[in-house]
Amino acid sequence: MTDLSQYADPLDQAREQHREPRAWGMLAAIDLHGCHRSQLEDPEQLRAFVPALVSAIGMRAHGPLRLERFGDGDLEGWSAMQFIETSSVTVHADEVSGRCFVDVFSCRMFDGETAAQVAVQYFGGTATVRVLPRGARP
Repeated sequence: MTDLSQYADPLDQAREQHREPRAWGMLAAIDLHGCHRSQLEDPEQLRAFVPALVSAIGMRAHGPLRLERFGDGDLEGWSAMQFIETSSVTVHADEVSGRCFVDVFSCRMFDGETAAQVAVQYFGGTATVRVLPRGARP
């Protein structure tokens, strides 16, 4: 399990900003580096990851998971998109460089650290998490 305690301050700050009436939602942008190529190449791994992530952060899927492989050359790879009842989850796998990019946007609060931990469990690697409040006016 990856130690994500270094992200506690930004997560706490985002939580506080999310509670402000001005913030409408939050985005967790999760970058994974050093992932297992075989897991990024496997569509069944992505197909299993997305519902596990949705469940772990206390959300519910809305409609079917969209999973497609496209691109040219080194940019070819799998991408997934899942609507959730409060917005969406997107995943982009870069198997050539061993990276995976996961974005979770929701108008309901969730734990970005939990989302990152699930991503690491499914793809390996090291997570960098950025949590941003959305819709807040300066």
